[in-house]
Amino acid sequence: MTAQSSTPAGRVTPEQLAILAPLGALSAERLRDLAGVAIVENAARGSDPLAAHRGAARAVFLLRGEVLLVFEGGGTLVVVGGTGDGRLPLNRRATPVARARAISEAELISLDDEILDLMVTFDQVAEGETAVRVSRSIFSLANLRNGVFAPLPPARIAELLARFERIEAGRGDVLIREGEEGDYYYVIESGRCRVERVVGGVNVVLAELKGGDAFGEEALASDARRNATVSLATDGRLLRLGKKDFKELLGEPLLQRLSYAEGLERVARGAAWLDVRYPSEYRYDRLPGALNVPLNEVRDSFPVLDRAREYIVYCQSGRRSSAAAFLFAQRGFQVRLLEGGLWAAGRGR
Repeated sequence: MTAQSSTPAGRVTPEQLAILAPLGALSAERLRDLAGVAIVENAARGSDPLAAHRGAARAVFLLRGEVLLVFEGGGTLVVVGGTGDGRLPLNRRATPVARARAISEAELISLDDEILDLMVTFDQVAEGETAVRVSRSIFSLANLRNGVFAPLPPARIAELLARFERIEAGRGDVLIREGEEGDYYYVIESGRCRVERVVGGVNVVLAELKGGDAFGEEALASDARRNATVSLATDGRLLRLGKKDFKELLGEPLLQRLSYAEGLERVARGAAWLDVRYPSEYRYDRLPGALNVPLNEVRDSFPVLDRAREYIVYCQSGRRSSAAAFLFAQRGFQVRLLEGGLWAAGRGR
């Protein structure tokens, strides 16, 4: 018998996950995140509950019932859900499992290996002495997979958190002002912020940011002046990082630079040029086949551009493109920066 069914994520509870290893060591926030992405499966008596997971990068846990594991090279083990060996993943054993059989009807969950490892790693980082001041809310699954910390190795995260300063701010407080020099990079721990820009003498609201969102990177990455004003829409707590620390720990590590010759080679292999200048500049002297995404429209392009493709970002001097490359890299895009821009490539002058 091979009867087995699965239901969408959502049926498993954080309390059920907490009895499993190593999930029991995770914080309540992380368990809630994992409960939202766990796949619940029901295996009929006599079926092999691991058959559908052969070669898959997913850890399978037994919540309820009994399963017989037959190991490669001989040996068996009866596992009871939620107790003893039943707290460990069925398919992650010191000796590989050749096959399994449900002795009774069984309820199982499966979790993506990468997500599980990500959550365990960053939850431990958040427990470190350097991160004790920081709320785990900024380490949500969404932020770790696609947000500000997604591209960074855990070791760098720990060092970053050691240098972040937490500040309290009230509704209406202005954190950065359009036209000023860049000084800090911000991550919102709690509360909401409003982004505004003066257009034709009128303040226009461009966006509202929430917990886990970051801002202030463009002026720091490109050594330009602030292009918008950000103020608190509610009371809030934020983490801020000075310009020097930003460049050393966050800005430069995300900027993978290459020469014009190297860029041509990568484009010949399928990469795409990404021109982040104004459309008027793009029309005048763009590189062959280049796409145009002006710097102020980069965030709007995230849902549109192909994340599976590599992009080489450029502008005139490399200043605007460094800011754009940081934004793309921060969201998990495969992006490289054309060192020195078109000027260094002998074009645009």
